[in-house]
Amino acid sequence: MVYSIFKLLLFWILFFDAGRILFSIHNAGKFTTVSFGEWLLAFVYSFRIDLASAAALSAIPLLILVLTYIWPGKWSKPIFYTFLSIEILFVALIHCGEINAYTEWNHKLTTRVFLHLSNPDEVFRTAGFSMFLWFLFYLLLEIIIAFFLVRFLFLELKLNTYLGWQRRILSGVLVLFGFLAQFFLLIRGGIQQIPLNIASAYYSNNHVLNDLSVNSIYFFGHSYLLHNRTQIDDFMPSIAPNESEKRVKKLFTYPKKHDQYIFKSSKPNIVIIVFEGWSSNAISCLSETQKSTPNFDKLASEGLLFNNIFACGLTSEIGNSSIFSGYPALPEISISMHPEKHRKIRTINEELKSYSTNYLFGGDLKYENIGSYFMDHNFQHVEDEKVFPSNLSRGKLNYFDSDLYALLLKKMNSTKEPFLHCAFTGSTHSPYDHPKSKNPRFKGEEADYMNSMVYADKCLGDFIANCKTKPWFKNTIFVFVSDHGHPSPGLTNPNSKVFFRIPFLIWGEELKDSYRGKINDKIGSQADIAATLLYQVGGNLKKFPWSKDLLNPSCPEFALLAINRGYGWVSKKGHYVYQMDSKTELENSFLKEDQKEEIKNCNAFLTRFYKDFKDL
Repeated sequence: MVYSIFKLLLFWILFFDAGRILFSIHNAGKFTTVSFGEWLLAFVYSFRIDLASAAALSAIPLLILVLTYIWPGKWSKPIFYTFLSIEILFVALIHCGEINAYTEWNHKLTTRVFLHLSNPDEVFRTAGFSMFLWFLFYLLLEIIIAFFLVRFLFLELKLNTYLGWQRRILSGVLVLFGFLAQFFLLIRGGIQQIPLNIASAYYSNNHVLNDLSVNSIYFFGHSYLLHNRTQIDDFMPSIAPNESEKRVKKLFTYPKKHDQYIFKSSKPNIVIIVFEGWSSNAISCLSETQKSTPNFDKLASEGLLFNNIFACGLTSEIGNSSIFSGYPALPEISISMHPEKHRKIRTINEELKSYSTNYLFGGDLKYENIGSYFMDHNFQHVEDEKVFPSNLSRGKLNYFDSDLYALLLKKMNSTKEPFLHCAFTGSTHSPYDHPKSKNPRFKGEEADYMNSMVYADKCLGDFIANCKTKPWFKNTIFVFVSDHGHPSPGLTNPNSKVFFRIPFLIWGEELKDSYRGKINDKIGSQADIAATLLYQVGGNLKKFPWSKDLLNPSCPEFALLAINRGYGWVSKKGHYVYQMDSKTELENSFLKEDQKEEIKNCNAFLTRFYKDFKDL
């Protein structure tokens, strides 16, 4: 019986690889710039997710095998083969649908296909007769392949039932629960803290190779779960589409050109440091908290500080996509988890044509697909914990900030100018991985977080001191921003507007003297950083339609917040936070005469932006 279970896993892996080969043949035109070795790596990097998918598909057949072992009879084989055939047909349908659709869609099959199938007339009009023929051809071919694999692996389904029924029950139950536990670990990807996800199969900057590597069944199932979890149409505010369109157009209709250029040259090196969970309320120069961030405070006094910037959401993957794509956030939705959508929006690096582009993190970039998001958007190097020297001490989630900065500095020294280097810190993330001080500065409920801030701030100061000794320093602009807020002294409510306030600082030798030590108090969000930076270096802001240039004197002031199962709106006239499930206003500081218009602006922006997301 155990031998049959292993053969079952082997069957699925071989069947998945057969689907990859058929996909590659049908879409050969998309692999013209790919070497055979690069193509072959897809079959290596796919193994973990293939094994996870095989385990999921093998769970019920495992139960049937165990029941057959305990209670052998003529019924057993037909039931096993029938259920296996149903699963084979299901997998083949997804494979064949993806093989054909990829030619036009350029992304893997998702549950969005159900929207098309709900309108069969549209499918028949747009698909074309040849596509249906190819679909039927591949479906028949995959069924034939499966038939021969099953025949080869399960020609004789012998389960050694010579033991007495009592022993068969005992051993069968042990095998069942033992393998189900193993299957659970395979599906999860192991006992590590971050579970397996589609980023585990990513290995190339070529998204077609990554799509080939990612298991189609796993991706489709993942898409289905996301679809169910993020279905928020029924909770969206009610506003007429034409009014929504009109209001959003008015919000973004302002003179786009201005002469507020803050850099000394048009192509400075750019270093973007994304701080993990740095809340404005934990930073001395942005709050009443004292002696937490002397190094950042000093940089703020020498740079251009934006003191009314809000995180778009509550998690790191939302923060990163908002910063680099100028794309706000929606309740319950992370665009980085939807490759078929996020590939259609731009990132900052894609506008910096002549730049060397790099992204570094001290932890695991598989988390919420952050790594695959950047790889899909053509960062030349996207690196995480795997590139750190193995002899370094590290925390539970990542390497310490001091080691992250040291490796970042080493990479910057060896990169051709102009460069874009980005780093994502980690020591201020729970469980606050950093070398603990014998005399911690903070005590009390938020001591762990605040002392990690003290450590992270010192690492930042040391990093900048080292940068000042390098020849490229005088040509470099540094951008510091947080990925999201965090509970900090006196601030614990994650659904509060204040919780979302984060730092955004531009600093460096390339900053003009007239902007040093200045404070920009315009209200904006992480999504506005892209347009703000790209205007300074000649980027095309039309490719970032949801991002505002905060240095533009005519720029309107507002920010959309995505809270847990809700949303918020911040403008010069106040703010508003709404919880969708309970249909409750959690915060509303607008004056009575302003409430109606401001809430309509919020609802218009949210619904229009949600439409944009769905239309991607």
